[in-house]
Amino acid sequence: MIEGHCHCKSVRLSVRVRPDTLGSCNCSLCSRLGTLWGYYDAEEVSISDPQGKLVGYVQGDATLTMHHCGTCGCTTHWSPIGADATRMGVNMRLFDRSVWEDIPHRLIDGASW
Repeated sequence: MIEGHCHCKSVRLSVRVRPDTLGSCNCSLCSRLGTLWGYYDAEEVSISDPQGKLVGYVQGDATLTMHHCGTCGCTTHWSPIGADATRMGVNMRLFDRSVWEDIPHRLIDGASW
């Protein structure tokens, strides 16, 4: 398992494998957050939040919930809204740099949507 965590270590994430690519989105929210997204099916990600620190934020089109730690503020992941969607995004910057620094980045032009 590859493990990452928010700054205060209240929220921990685990995945079995590194993603093939990372998404760098330029939408109004992601560009402010500075996230690098690794994409997974929801069942491939384990999220531990024993103290209940995760806070969700739903923006404009209400297609996803952006999650962050309520203590340190680090964005951890996003999850889709709706039963049909199973893909989620994990903020790979919460993992050790050696896990993600050599993975190819691709621009996601969310600003044009």
